[in-house]
Parts: sequence; structure tokens; C-alpha cells
Amino acid sequence: MDSTATHLPAPDLAARVAELCHCIEHDAQRILTQYGATTPANKSAKNLAHYLALRRHDLRALQERLAEAGVSSLGRCEAHTMHTLNQVAGILRHVPATRQDAPSLHGAPAYQEGRALLAQHSARLFGPPRAARKTRIMVTLPSEAADDPRLVSDLLAAGMDCARINCAHDDARSWGGMIDHLRRAIEQSGKPCAILMDLAGQKIRTHLAPGRDKLRLFLDDGLLLARDPAAAPAEIKAVGCSHPQLIDTLRADQWVWFDDGKLGALVERVDAHGAWLQVVHARPNGVRLRGDKGINLPDTHIQLPCLTAKDLEDLDFICRHADLVGFSFVQSGADMQTLMQALEQRNAGHLGIVAKIETRSAVKNLPEILLSALDRFRLGVMIARGDLAVELGGVRMAEIQEELLWLCEAAHVPVVWATQVLETLTKKGFSSRPELTDAAMSGRAECVMLNKGPYILNAVATLHAILVRMQDHQQKKQSHLRALHW
Repeated sequence: MDSTATHLPAPDLAARVAELCHCIEHDAQRILTQYGATTPANKSAKNLAHYLALRRHDLRALQERLAEAGVSSLGRCEAHTMHTLNQVAGILRHVPATRQDAPSLHGAPAYQEGRALLAQHSARLFGPPRAARKTRIMVTLPSEAADDPRLVSDLLAAGMDCARINCAHDDARSWGGMIDHLRRAIEQSGKPCAILMDLAGQKIRTHLAPGRDKLRLFLDDGLLLARDPAAAPAEIKAVGCSHPQLIDTLRADQWVWFDDGKLGALVERVDAHGAWLQVVHARPNGVRLRGDKGINLPDTHIQLPCLTAKDLEDLDFICRHADLVGFSFVQSGADMQTLMQALEQRNAGHLGIVAKIETRSAVKNLPEILLSALDRFRLGVMIARGDLAVELGGVRMAEIQEELLWLCEAAHVPVVWATQVLETLTKKGFSSRPELTDAAMSGRAECVMLNKGPYILNAVATLHAILVRMQDHQQKKQSHLRALHW
């Protein structure tokens, strides 16, 4: 759509919208074929394809003209794309949209149906919402929850709707204790709570030479990402990598980030010793780098099996005890196929999948990730903002989280808003003003995740209060114009 749309009279504008509808339906069929949708007749898959096709057009000029004409400017069409376009075209033709228009939706959902599908899928994934609050609260259980049934029951009473267990920490005995305490609290209270278990996934981690527990690094320091840190000369600051074969994929001027973005370095060269880096991002007083900290390689295409041997072993436990599995570091539709096959081999078709979007590849491949699973498993998406901020940069991440919300709404897939929600409150007992604003914005997702910390009960209560208040003002992108009292 070009700027000439701003000068079109209403009948011509109606024709332009009808032309757009035709283009979208044609492109949507190609999108479904491109991504190999298993059942193209699925309404959520069709709607996602329609939305993707629509967003390939620059609609700004058309939106301005539609708003001037007093009709929808298409800004809230995610869950019911073709319905909205048909309604707009009907109004512009001065013909009321009626039931007879339904065939022109090409199998996609109408307005109320689109909204209902998202609510239904959210309830299937997480269970029914609380009477006072539509957005669910997910809480990462700390290790002490394995031996503290009171903590688990207090979290449930405070408003926890989904308990998250991170398989990167603790062990099966601890996980079993957490689940036993939660099942007992659910039975005693009558309050439902889903159990999500996160696979550890292919997290690339640091390790240090024997006898060293940390390195202190400053701006402009040299650092060797070593194939074998024990073999590095004593005067060289060196850190190892859990997947040393990845060192050969690095090239000069590519980024390497450590410890969730606390330390950033650029590759200078790669040789037999490893990758020689220069630190270009660190706090003024330096950064202490320890073993078992995450490494992000945002400029590198990482080709590792999407499920580790540990993941497959943990899946045996997850399939017996959990309601949902968190798929860490998923990057493609092929990865989703691998997980789904592993679940089917374990007769775990009942399990829901939460695809964790935390890499550039996952962002790029989100349509195929969604379409590969829509018909086979209950599906959700987690916006893992910590790793995404490292991979994309903070500014780009802020933009991408909006785009992820839109695409998931178009697919009627519930979203988990994750990472550092009320982080200061959870860990230190007080909250910053920006954190409260972030928590208010999180209500546009279907679920919000809190991480563990000594003040987690306060954080759950605060988040509950914020979400209850905000749902009267906002649903997804749509503002509710309730009466204001000044």
C-alpha cells in the first residue's frame, strides 16, 4: 500500500481494501505451504498466515485514511485478521457486514471467535483463570521448596497459577519434593496450579582452569576463550567453554557475551589456542567471571542437538509428573518436531509445550515454530527477555517483545512474559518505579513469570494487585475506556 491511499474517496478505498484481502488470501496459502502447516484448515494457523501476509505490507498510509473515514485502522486485528478487513470493506461500501459475509473469511475466525480461541487455548494450557484476574502468575520454585511445604502452600494462596521447576538446577529428588508439596496444597486449598518443568537445553557455559574460581576483567582486557583453559599460560586470562567445538565457528569482530550480558567482548582472531577476545563492555570496576556462567554468541549460527542427553533423561521424569514442558533454546520448526517426537515416544501427548524464545534464530523462525505444533500439542510461548536482550540488544528486544505478542495473538497462542519482572522486589524487598510500570505492561500477556527470591511472596501479592487493576484498563493492545474519577 502506498501513500496514494490517503487521497482515495470511500468507494475507491473500499476497492483497495478488497484488493488487499485478495492479496492476503493468496499470500496466506503460500505461507502455510512454506512453513509446512500440518492442517491448513486449522483456524489459528489460517489466521496466523493471514496476519503474516497482512504485515508484509506497509499499511501506514492506508491506516491514516481508514481512521479519517471513521472505521477501524486495523490496529487490533491480530486475532481475527480477515474478519476485520471484511468488516472494514463492508462499511466502506455502505453495506452492513452480515452473516452472509462469513464465506469470505476463507475459514478464518470471526471477531468474537478469534478472542475466544485465545482464551480457550490459555485455559487448556494453564487451567482456568482466577475469578478476579485473567492473567496467570507463574513462579519459579526455589530449591528450598523441596523441603518447605509451607512456602509452596503460601505461594499458592498468594496467587500462583503455575509453578515452574528449572531442570538446570537441583535433581529428581528435589523436583519430586516440590511437586508432592504442591499437589498436597492444591488438594487442601481447592485452587488449581499447573506445573511447568523447563528443560536445561543447550546452554553454553563457562568453565575455568582447575584451582581458579573466578577471573576479574576490565574494559580493554584481553581474554582467551580457550579450547583448554588448563593449558593456557599462567599470565593469560583464559576461560573455557562447555562446547569448545563452537570456537571454530567464531570470526573476527563477532560478539561474545558472558553472564547474561554483564561482560561483552569482540573476537580479534582464532587460532590453535582458541578465540582471542577484547573486552569492550564491562562495569567501570570490572566484572567477576566465574565458572558455569552463560555464554551468548549472537553473531554465530550454532548447530547443536536441540535436546541433550540430560534433557532426554529429564523428559522421562517430566512426562510422569508435569503438566507443561518448557523447551529451552528452541530455534526452529525442526527442533519442535524433535521434541514432539520425543514426547510421543513417551506417550506424553497430554503434555503442553512452552517454546522459550531466547535466540535470534527463534525470533526469525517463530512462524514455523508455531505452525509446526498448533495441531499436535497444547502450545504456549515464553518471551525470555534476558537472553533475548543479550542476543538482540536491549533496544531491539523492547521492539521484538511487541512483535512476538502480536504474532502469538494472531495464532491464538498464550504468551508468558518472563525475566526480571519485579526483580528488585523479589530479591531485595523493595520495588523500583520502572519495575512497577513493566509489571503493568506485562498484563498484555496471558501469563507473567516471577523468578525466585527471598521476598517472592511479596512479589506475587504485588503482581496480583497490579494485574487486577490493569485488566480494567487494557486487554492486549486495546484500551478499555472505563470511567475515570478525578
